[in-house]
Amino acid sequence: MDYGNSDKSGRRRKLTVIMTKKEVLSHLPYQEPFLFVDGLTNLDQNSVCGHYTFKADALFYQGHFKNSPVTPGVLLTECCAQIGLVCLGIYLLDQQMDLVAVTNLKIAMSRSQMDFYLPVLPGEKVTVKSEKEYFRFNKLKCKVKLFNAEDRLVCKGILEGMFKSNADEK
Repeated sequence: MDYGNSDKSGRRRKLTVIMTKKEVLSHLPYQEPFLFVDGLTNLDQNSVCGHYTFKADALFYQGHFKNSPVTPGVLLTECCAQIGLVCLGIYLLDQQMDLVAVTNLKIAMSRSQMDFYLPVLPGEKVTVKSEKEYFRFNKLKCKVKLFNAEDRLVCKGILEGMFKSNADEK
């Protein structure tokens, strides 16, 4: 963990513990085969960047589509949500409360609007970049973009979600 103890002007401030990327990943409420995050490359108060490689032998490719498999748009949206909304939300919620707040976290997607431009093929690595629009009352709204390995825009959109923790009930 990173322990920050001064603001931009160098003045002392209340000591806070900043959650690391690895700690954020350990608090994701997903597991295989529905985990669509391999790692995070950037994470701060306003944005997150992460990546995932769609496994070539994933079961959904067998039927989507029979002789020309592509990743379903709903799973591209899920990948964007897990990296761009949930990872950032865990980080922000931890900053507001503490590590206890992200334990047993309940998450609900409240809105998604995505536009798709290119297919993602089996075995392809994608990168998700997300920018926070707002985070208040445990509701997070983000602009997300998903890029392929050639850094070409695959899809983009707006995602919103609600976060609830056991700490909210106390």
